Amino acid sequence: MTEEIRTAYLLGAEQAVHLLATEEVARCWDKESVLPGMTVGGLAGHLARSVLQVEWFLDGETVGAAPVSPVRYYARLVGTSLPDSALNVGVRARSEETAVAGPTTVAEQAHAAWQRLTQRLDREPADRRVAILHRPGEEMLLDGYLRTRCVELAVHLDDLALSVGALDQTPEALLAIAVDVLVAAARDRHGDQAVLHALARRERDAGQALRVL
Repeated sequence: MTEEIRTAYLLGAEQAVHLLATEEVARCWDKESVLPGMTVGGLAGHLARSVLQVEWFLDGETVGAAPVSPVRYYARLVGTSLPDSALNVGVRARSEETAVAGPTTVAEQAHAAWQRLTQRLDREPADRRVAILHRPGEEMLLDGYLRTRCVELAVHLDDLALSVGALDQTPEALLAIAVDVLVAAARDRHGDQAVLHALARRERDAGQALRVL
């Protein structure tokens, strides 16, 4: 399982690196993306952080806290569908902070981080933990955290490709992990009956049970 997750993550990160370096992304950098309130540059910065943050978190200090699962990481989120929620305001701020360096630098930083991770992830043990720096005191198992990055890569590769008119080439292995995590998060948040309705009886899906992000 460790090798499968890390391979899928690196494939997704490689695709992100390639998309970030395209002329389409650079040309549209200051234009509105398909996500309301976020420029293409901000969206690109957000996508790049799914590569950059893995290194940052690996280098963070862990203290032995009980690891948060990737399912709970998403199931507990609130305000995901509200543009002005604290969650989304924070996401946009961190994304724009990364994007301010410009398209060339962001693409180069992501590419360099991906190259280092192709070597580094091979050396990390299955029980390796990482510090969740934007949630001080929290930790995740590395492979659990990489599963969340597979979600982010799958979702935002699609967003960015659509924003700039590029072809989305998200790897199937990445998509499979992303769907598994998000469906499990929906079950955790809403319960199986609600998820069943969302899958098979949409007229009874009053709470949009499959909407996690």
